[in-house]
Amino acid sequence: MGRETGEMQDAALLSGRVLIWDGAPLREGPGAARIEDDWAVAIRDGRIAALGPAGELRRAHPDLPETRYGRDLICPGFVDAHVHYPQTRIIASWGKRLIDWLETYTFPEEMRFDDPAYARAVADSYLDLTRAAGTTCVASYCTSHPASVDAFFEAAEARGQRVFAGKTCMDRNAPEALCDTAQSALDDSAALLARWHGRGRASYVITPRFSPTSSPEQLEALGALWAQHPDCLMQTHLSEQTDEIAWVAQLFPEARDYLDTYERFGLLGAGGLYGHAIHLTPREVDRLAEVGAAVIHCPTSNTFIGSGLFDMAGLVARGLRLGLATDTGGGSSFSMLRTMAAAYEIGQLRGHALHAAELMWLATAGSAETLGMAGKIGTLAPGAEADLCVLDLASTPAIAQRAARAEDAWEEVFATIMLGDDRAVRDTWIGGRRG
Repeated sequence: MGRETGEMQDAALLSGRVLIWDGAPLREGPGAARIEDDWAVAIRDGRIAALGPAGELRRAHPDLPETRYGRDLICPGFVDAHVHYPQTRIIASWGKRLIDWLETYTFPEEMRFDDPAYARAVADSYLDLTRAAGTTCVASYCTSHPASVDAFFEAAEARGQRVFAGKTCMDRNAPEALCDTAQSALDDSAALLARWHGRGRASYVITPRFSPTSSPEQLEALGALWAQHPDCLMQTHLSEQTDEIAWVAQLFPEARDYLDTYERFGLLGAGGLYGHAIHLTPREVDRLAEVGAAVIHCPTSNTFIGSGLFDMAGLVARGLRLGLATDTGGGSSFSMLRTMAAAYEIGQLRGHALHAAELMWLATAGSAETLGMAGKIGTLAPGAEADLCVLDLASTPAIAQRAARAEDAWEEVFATIMLGDDRAVRDTWIGGRRG
């Protein structure tokens, strides 16, 4: 629901059960999170003003209109750290691996985004679908058309939503209608960055799709742009499938590995978001850790197009910052609940069962951390932006009967993670406004 039709208040008191981070559960263990019964969150001017026992906050903020959620869980809004909004209408397409997926589904659909009206319609649809699933912030690839970037930022601005996005740059190994050049990629990206970066809740992200679709000249140009704007993030793909890695080796025979195709052109750094990162070499892991880069786990995509099993435990042990993402539309769901469930399943296949607290942290504060937004989104804390999701932990008969047997609140949350969908999302609040 757009801001123009949503509830206009940005001041409210929400009471129910409240999820609190005392640390980072993925690094410190589940004890770094807690769920408080009969607590409340006070919102003023689109930010969290206070939280604590409900009775205390009612007395301290008697002017705030209260929404009572009872046994529902008030938690940070979900932060999806790697998506392709232009693939909204081709999600759940059958039977292709990465390179065939691009040629059969992605590139033909992306050609449609030279039409600003089409781009805006898809952007509106995407943001509505994800908001219904409790997602309050995304980092999206657009297409090579500047109009696709404008459409996405405009749709988010109308909703008062924090988003990260950039023009997808590629000047080879793609249809001519989608290809730019090294110079036009630089010029378009610089113009879009100047127009949108830091405007309201928008952040521009420098976005080479991946090494196979960018010439060395284009990668060098984008690396230079990033050096000029180090406050921007840079997003791309890394080591998603083994045949992709073999292709990269053919295209860049002088490179030490896949990561080196970015590093040698200035596209490796602490503000880098590297999607997938499944089949990493020891050198790549070391370099990512050394520079403080972030890798983004896309579990439903990794299984849906047969990419492989992400090494969550190994990368956490090396100290990498990790985010979680749906990777729409290679990913098979708009829901971060479904994405958490897939992350759990992949962890099990690698011998590491993630606790519900770890999964929820990944989908909120962990992803926020990769976007440079730690403490601002993905958390319920005084001063943080008031982006929240409220989960009904008994949203369907199947979930309700399991929750009834739960020994603690975390068991209830885990049941919703594994069995839940958008029906579990009672409400989504963005910037202190309920949609």
